[in-house]
Amino acid sequence: MNRLEGKTAVITGGGTGIGFASAQRFIEEGAFVYIFGRRQALLDKALSALGPRARAIAGSVSDPADLDRLFDAVKRESGSLDVLFANAGTGALVPLPQITPEHYSDTFDVNVKGTIFTVQKGLTLMGDGGSIILTGSTTGVMGTPAFSIYSASKAAIRNLVRSWAQDLRGTGIRVNVLSPGPTLTELASEVVGRDAMIELGATTPIGHVGDPSEVAAVAAFLASPDSSFMTGSEVFADGGLAQI
Repeated sequence: MNRLEGKTAVITGGGTGIGFASAQRFIEEGAFVYIFGRRQALLDKALSALGPRARAIAGSVSDPADLDRLFDAVKRESGSLDVLFANAGTGALVPLPQITPEHYSDTFDVNVKGTIFTVQKGLTLMGDGGSIILTGSTTGVMGTPAFSIYSASKAAIRNLVRSWAQDLRGTGIRVNVLSPGPTLTELASEVVGRDAMIELGATTPIGHVGDPSEVAAVAAFLASPDSSFMTGSEVFADGGLAQI
């Protein structure tokens, strides 16, 4: 399929995990993809695998100046933007008695503030037919021990999309949430542990942990015209974890 032929996409958190898998899938479907992330070494490694239809820019979504550099490059080199996948996120297991202002700020600066200003700045390059995708989580609708700050940040993402769908009325730009369940990404393995993710995946109705490519397939659907009648929605790629 070439559903994204001729499209330009930006994926934040694009060096690893779901972001990288989505970059691969978008390129397979015809897009040129800008990946954005904090660690240059990971971006370089990703770029070597993605090939000539990708460009890597280093920076943090929590730094407005870095976001300006990203979208200035997109404007200068591509002129416009068709797909914006605000995927960058962070989290840590911290139970209620141990939550600190620093932990709160670290999480919300990336997951909420970073998402808001990624979309705000990218929006200036988008027009009719554009698709914005935000990464949510099953934790946004479930209670998860020691994960309340991360979970709250993802609940915020869900409501941002509901409100932005109203703000974008008449523009032809769609905005939706993609909420993964247990997926074997580098971040999940660092925060929760690989074995724990595999065990959690086994509890889902599907019966196994997710692969980033499975979530990327849903991202490609949301990026493409196949989802043209969808905005303000949340799509779960979670093996059924949050659905039962």
